[in-house]
Amino acid sequence: MLAEESLLEVCAIEQHSLDEYESEMPRWCKGCGDHGVLAALQRVLRKNNLEPENVVSVSGIGCSSRLPHYLNTYGFHGIHGRALPISTGVRLARPELPVITIMGDGDCFSIGGNHWLHAIRYNINAVVLVLDNEVYALTKMQASPTTPDGTKTNTTPHGTYLQPLNPLSAVMGMTNVSFLAQTATWLPAHLDETIEKAWNHHGLSFVRILQRCPVFMPKAFGEGGLNFPVVFLENEDGIPVHPLLRKRGETQAHDHRDINEAQRVAVSVDPAPMGLIYQNRDLPTYEDIRWQRKDRPDRATFLERLDAAVDRYTVT
Repeated sequence: MLAEESLLEVCAIEQHSLDEYESEMPRWCKGCGDHGVLAALQRVLRKNNLEPENVVSVSGIGCSSRLPHYLNTYGFHGIHGRALPISTGVRLARPELPVITIMGDGDCFSIGGNHWLHAIRYNINAVVLVLDNEVYALTKMQASPTTPDGTKTNTTPHGTYLQPLNPLSAVMGMTNVSFLAQTATWLPAHLDETIEKAWNHHGLSFVRILQRCPVFMPKAFGEGGLNFPVVFLENEDGIPVHPLLRKRGETQAHDHRDINEAQRVAVSVDPAPMGLIYQNRDLPTYEDIRWQRKDRPDRATFLERLDAAVDRYTVT
């Protein structure tokens, strides 16, 4: 039980309402999974009672990358594939601000592939959500790195020739990975729990969110989970598997702290693993390493010197 002083202090804190995290009306298509991710993010922000103006959401280009427009936080709509460098810059300049990075499969795995892999290695303290619908949808159906083999698109009219990229195994192959999870928009309770778990991790939390595009990929993921085999990972201190979820797929005991076991799970695609695949709480973040180096000035001095250097190029 809280002490009387602590209880009074908690009661004095103004609790934000859900609509305080809402912005303009989303312009996504009906049935798009982006709606569910936006709602889940708003619920997580409200649950943690975060000040909207003290949260930064960053995106690249794509349908999902419009999310900062609809989330009432400080938003940065970047350029294609470059959301992660922007997020890294925010974290280094303003480490007190939590950062959410939103990307699509083409934005992250193709055009931003180089930044994606190095962001994993840097382990900045940020939540990274990749909304994977297996296609470039904003530009009207071109093949992306995760498009299934044989899929006909505007860039592959005779069907794609290559096996799709497995982002989970790619992440687990990188040095310094600290958090990896997978969920889906047709599992809203699991989606909420996964984002909440990622939010509370200190380090780069990489979450792949499966969703179908109702316009260009309506049959993806078994028509949005209706006929898509999944296995829910059960682990201590992991993402809860609620009773109703057990009707949607099998469960599997999994130790998310064992990197070798996580790598084995990450390469499996049928059934698709759902839940917390890997977590390492002991890895330092890039911000921690950078600011704790003894040969570096303190942050205030560093910023003062940086401002002075930039002022040299002021045009009068």
